[in-house]
Amino acid sequence: VQLQASGGGLVQAGGSLRLSCAASGRPLSSYDMGWFRQAPGKEREIVAHIRWSGEDTYYADSVKGRFTISRNNAMNTEYLQMNSLKPEDTAVYYCAARSRSEVGGAYHYWGQGTQVTVSS
Repeated sequence: VQLQASGGGLVQAGGSLRLSCAASGRPLSSYDMGWFRQAPGKEREIVAHIRWSGEDTYYADSVKGRFTISRNNAMNTEYLQMNSLKPEDTAVYYCAARSRSEVGGAYHYWGQGTQVTVSS
């Protein structure tokens, strides 16, 4: 599967952005999906995760209540709605996929990343 992330940009603190991740090559329903981010000088961290069916989600504590992960398998697209953005959310955001049969396994497929910059 190939992943293409989009939707990043520059926004003021308190603002919102919606990231999209378009999948091609194989049906998105074959994969659990996640969003990760990497800030300058920091390690990549998971932001949110959603099971292939959309029934189960996970959020990092730092984004809980502000970010919402969702997916539309018919459209082969995953989303990350980011509200109440803070300067510390500034990072390159990556979408990622893993086979839905590999529960708890590593993500093997990665998008190219999209830059999110939040100004104070």
